[in-house]
Amino acid sequence: MAHPDDVDFGSAGTIAGWTDKGVEVVYLMVSDGDAGGFDDAVTRAEMAELRREEQRAAAKCVGVEDVRFLGRPDGRLEATLDLRRDIARVIRQVRPDRVLTSSPERNYERIHPSHPDHRAVGAATLDAVYPDARNPYAFPELLADEGLEAWTAREVWLSGGPVVNHYTDVTDAFPRKLAALKAHASQTAHMGDALEEMLRGWLGGNALAAGWPEGRLAEAYQVVDTA
Repeated sequence: MAHPDDVDFGSAGTIAGWTDKGVEVVYLMVSDGDAGGFDDAVTRAEMAELRREEQRAAAKCVGVEDVRFLGRPDGRLEATLDLRRDIARVIRQVRPDRVLTSSPERNYERIHPSHPDHRAVGAATLDAVYPDARNPYAFPELLADEGLEAWTAREVWLSGGPVVNHYTDVTDAFPRKLAALKAHASQTAHMGDALEEMLRGWLGGNALAAGWPEGRLAEAYQVVDTA
């Protein structure tokens, strides 16, 4: 994901369900979120460190211990070859079956997930999954210098995009999702009770779109077969 808190807004409930089943989850944040927050008295370097700490705390709420950062500048992310290589490196290190990222497509019905950084990271991640991480001749230095063998991730879950073909029920995990987002205090504390209200409205709308009964909560994805 592009920033600390992106994974929690989009997917903390889903991830809590995975870790409850024993699935190992690793987070990779491309930036430290240094352009976030609302306090002019906090330097950008201080904000970056604070947001790293908040993301680690949020991850623990949903059973994730391994949180990695690339440290790229918030607000200036692009789907470059260098970013593709750095994401492909982590894919080869972790060797995941499933990769979750933001959609590279703009969602005109709900614009907020379509931040330029989100779209750039989504595009770079898809390219890192296919073809970069699986092709031993793409970024050959990853094998020659770091001993990282090619790896094929079998599917990618895209969050926040205009196309949805899969929903996960996060009703029972909602308290942990809320706790994870509250851990990002620099970004969410000002919202107070409105945070829970917003999440319930959004996730409840997803559940209704899935055809589920009133009162259920869902996170929505486009699942792409990349095997």
